[in-house]
Amino acid sequence: MRTSKFTDSQILAILKEYESGQTAKELSRKYGFHYQNLHDWKKKLSTKELQKIKELESENNRLKKMFANLSLEHEALKDVLSKKW
Repeated sequence: MRTSKFTDSQILAILKEYESGQTAKELSRKYGFHYQNLHDWKKKLSTKELQKIKELESENNRLKKMFANLSLEHEALKDVLSKKW
């Protein structure tokens, strides 16, 4: 089976544009896919899957921020401890 050239997050963004009022044909021209794929994606990504993907993305963003903060603290502590008194 052929895989899509679009990631799930890209498909979600396209579906959001579709739900906001753009037609399937406009979106297919803009992103370069067949307009019937949009309906297949909509069936494939049910609301439960969409919710799960959104939760995972928000958790991933939260963890990235936490890691960035911890790495900054770690670097600051290394700088303080490396200086001679």
